[in-house]
Amino acid sequence: MSEIAVILVAAGDGARLGAGIPKALVQVGQLSLLEHALENILKVKNLAQIVVASHEDRVEDFSSIAEKIVGNRVSISFTPGGASRQGSIANALTALNSSIDVVLVHDAARCFTPADVFDRVVAAVLETGFGVVPVLPVADTIKQVKQDVLLATISRDELRIAQTPQGFTKTALVNAYATATEDFTDDASLLQSTGEVIRSVPGDALAFKITVPADLEYAELLLAGNKDFRTGIGTDVHRFASTPTPLYLGTILWPDEQGLAGHSDGDSIAHAIVDSLLAAAGLGDIGSNFGVDRAEFAGANGSVFIRGTLELLHSAGWEVVNVSVQLIGNKPKLAPRRTEVQDALSSLVGAPVTVGATTTDGLGFLGSSEGVAAVATALIQKPKGRL
Repeated sequence: MSEIAVILVAAGDGARLGAGIPKALVQVGQLSLLEHALENILKVKNLAQIVVASHEDRVEDFSSIAEKIVGNRVSISFTPGGASRQGSIANALTALNSSIDVVLVHDAARCFTPADVFDRVVAAVLETGFGVVPVLPVADTIKQVKQDVLLATISRDELRIAQTPQGFTKTALVNAYATATEDFTDDASLLQSTGEVIRSVPGDALAFKITVPADLEYAELLLAGNKDFRTGIGTDVHRFASTPTPLYLGTILWPDEQGLAGHSDGDSIAHAIVDSLLAAAGLGDIGSNFGVDRAEFAGANGSVFIRGTLELLHSAGWEVVNVSVQLIGNKPKLAPRRTEVQDALSSLVGAPVTVGATTTDGLGFLGSSEGVAAVATALIQKPKGRL
């Protein structure tokens, strides 16, 4: 069985992205380009080794991030980038295992390239022995231009957009780099200069290259469209305690205010948030997960229930997008401490939490200041699958 290695070129500084950090460390969604790329590479059949051509000043950072993704599933090495893309790949070639048969050279900037593109390239290299490049047809009309004058319309019938990974036998790639006397923009061009035949296979639209901010925005839209979103509603009501009790709302203490009665701290805002999150994820409610029959929750602060709920959500693969809460009652007055409450809850939830307040215009037990109520809505998301 042939052994496959992928050289992941990740040494670019990302100047055109304007992020101020190496391009491979720029995040799309919750992961960096480096992590997205590695997740797809790990799905390649017969993968034996990954060599990451890292930004020369951040090799340790790249190693730390990559090893969390790769673990011990496949051999992985890190080499510093060179003065050019070609120089980075030359450095990476020195780290290849002796058992490798086919080498795929891939750009971290094309981090969403599906694994089946890698497999098509490998199959064609093994079948023909030639170099192989994934390509896409050109959709736009192509013009030849000199300064601002259109000289001609170029037929697009034989034009293709080259992508990565580009695949070669290890022997052919190493020999081509050993004899290279000039820089080329991709490995296929370098091997063609030595007389090697290069074949093509179908590429994929997801193998687009992230180069400028607009590409990042497009990637974010793709990821957003690849998520399952759910909403949930939670309500909670507590009456004021009949004995002196500290008041906690939104997990923070309200000095000089009468507290609420309850098995825990009676924090209607926190409890409504918990119910909204659990409802959105289909994980029951606060009673079924943190019931009054559990002594460890007696007098517990609302933050305990929120943290416990977040653990349940994360275990099920959900992330919180945002939460909105409305406090209902005559007292306490929320406005003076709204920002404080929102900041505390947002920090705890790890997503924006907004809080408002209203009254019942004197109606009912809330209107007669016997207690407070809270209504919360939550939006959560889960990836349907990696791009």
